[in-house]
Amino acid sequence: MPHVDLNSDLGESFGAWTMGDDEAMLPLVSSANLACGFHAGDPLGMLTACRTALAHGVTIGAHPSYRDRVGFGRRDMEIAPEELGAELLYQVGGLVGVAESIGARVAYVKPHGALYTRMAVDPAVADVVAEAAATLALPVLGPPLSAVETACSRAGVRFVREAFADRAYLADGTLAPRGLPGAVITDPSEVADRAERIVTDGEVTALDGSTVNVRVDSLCVHGDTVGAVQLAHAVRHALTRAGVRIAAFA
Repeated sequence: MPHVDLNSDLGESFGAWTMGDDEAMLPLVSSANLACGFHAGDPLGMLTACRTALAHGVTIGAHPSYRDRVGFGRRDMEIAPEELGAELLYQVGGLVGVAESIGARVAYVKPHGALYTRMAVDPAVADVVAEAAATLALPVLGPPLSAVETACSRAGVRFVREAFADRAYLADGTLAPRGLPGAVITDPSEVADRAERIVTDGEVTALDGSTVNVRVDSLCVHGDTVGAVQLAHAVRHALTRAGVRIAAFA
């Protein structure tokens, strides 16, 4: 039976400000990318998300970002390599400590937002991410055929290829910028169909109508997408109906 990991970016609330529905999403996914405080999340939220993930048998991943809480980590930033590396170690290390305090563990790293986009095309940033992951002895979850995949290969870090069910792609295989019409997909049927095609056929239709090859090990449904819980339900149903087993890669 074919299998795939289903992940979501979660733990992104902050204090009295709520983002997404972790309680509803965590039972639906096999891996959870938990915010580490720099774009969203706070210590108590990290602890709560780790407890819920542990209770549901969901694998925990760290979701570090640029230091950009105002922009939710979705603004590109110029950070010196040494500083960026230290900030990655700080964020992931914090989540590792929180997780270990309840008998859980952090099993991988998936950078967030603008950092995720940047590491896909910028070899210098990709090297920083790979080196931090190597220091932490953790795999990296990221976009296939990207600069960070190459950097991980050089650093001896396991790289896990990811695609997005609720985001549109450009013809070159990169994610469509969120500002483009149609970049974020919120129709459950469309998202489910895309997820099934990505997993079973290894391809997806880009915004311009071309076909993009996307052979992946993990599929993401964002926790902050409108109707995320319904999207995750639809994706699980479509994959199960297609004979695909959902299981964490880590």
